[in-house]
Amino acid sequence: MPRLTFDRFFLIAGPCVAESRALCLRVARALARLGRAHRLPVVFKASYDKANRSSHRSFRGTGLSTGLAILRAVKEETDLPILTDIHLPEEAVAAAEVADVLQIPAFLCRQTDLLTAAAKTGRWINVKKGPFLAPEDMGNVVAKLRAAGARGRILLTERGASFGYHNLVVDFRAIPILRGFGCPVIFDATHSVQRPGGLGDRSGGDVRFVPPLARAAVAAGCDGLFVETHPQPGRALSDGPNMVPLRDLPRLIETALRVRAAVV
Repeated sequence: MPRLTFDRFFLIAGPCVAESRALCLRVARALARLGRAHRLPVVFKASYDKANRSSHRSFRGTGLSTGLAILRAVKEETDLPILTDIHLPEEAVAAAEVADVLQIPAFLCRQTDLLTAAAKTGRWINVKKGPFLAPEDMGNVVAKLRAAGARGRILLTERGASFGYHNLVVDFRAIPILRGFGCPVIFDATHSVQRPGGLGDRSGGDVRFVPPLARAAVAAGCDGLFVETHPQPGRALSDGPNMVPLRDLPRLIETALRVRAAVV
């Protein structure tokens, strides 16, 4: 695989959790076809663990060993680069053996030891802006990563701001502010419509608003989109209410690319 770069518009997509090898391969094959059809760089995303679930009863994932084996199979069959979350510094080295991009979850975005461990792997690092942070505050996160050696390998993701009451609000000024740190900026179109804890023991969401928010983010100048997708979101084991049905993803991306062409 050629050296991974993010110097043109790209898509990060996949199911929230690596529920099974069959699911991940099905989604990855569809994403690979979508990328070829539009000459669009695609990174496959799935988590082996979701440590920040609303309830202890919620499905967290398949675990580090099994999850990474699933992601390795996706990479070998489809040749797509891989992105996955890490939650603890000691996970970084193992995850980096498979993943091309290590993702720092939003609620861990200021954890210095986690950022440092990710940076030292030499992989790209995608940091999701915590919904409790102003976009300007991400400058300190970028500084930590650069101090740990991650210069030129940092991605920043906007996913809305929380004011409590099970809702997130997107301020699109965040995109140019984040781009001011000299890193590619991604808009997370699906977590931005999440309603954290909105269903009591799990999060809700409203997928209807993914397309307009994605279009607005592209118009505001984001460098890429992050979209969680699943063949049957209603049966997904995590984040189903805000995931885009796999069959609807091509239309979403085609529209986003038209917006991109109009504003660049």
